[in-house]
Amino acid sequence: MTRITVAFGALIAMQAAHSIEEFAGKLWETFPPATFLTGLVSPDREVGFLVLNAALVAFGLWCLLWPVRRNWDSGRPLMWFWIGIETINGIGHPAWSIRQGGYTPGVLTAPILLILALYLAFRLHHVPRPASRMEIRQH
Repeated sequence: MTRITVAFGALIAMQAAHSIEEFAGKLWETFPPATFLTGLVSPDREVGFLVLNAALVAFGLWCLLWPVRRNWDSGRPLMWFWIGIETINGIGHPAWSIRQGGYTPGVLTAPILLILALYLAFRLHHVPRPASRMEIRQH
């Protein structure tokens, strides 16, 4: 396994831990976007939160096990997508906690998400992009 694959796996594992922290802190009760999104999934916002976060982590595992580990052309863009999500998490949670003047659900794991996302971005940026299957067929 490459360092990139390991870093991406760590990012997804930390997202799972982050989701657990948010669940324990009942994020859907205090963060308006979470309240809205969970309500779209279920009238019971706790259930909606569980469904959304289970789907998010499952998608991350799928990205790791298939596109990333098997070096599909979609693997790299999917990792950049996750870097974006986790960078927002890593900055947004501490900013929200500062604004609220105290602990908010997710703030303890958010800095780790940010560090992992930045590390993965650094690794991806410094590793040449392999030729895609389309580029290989054209030569």
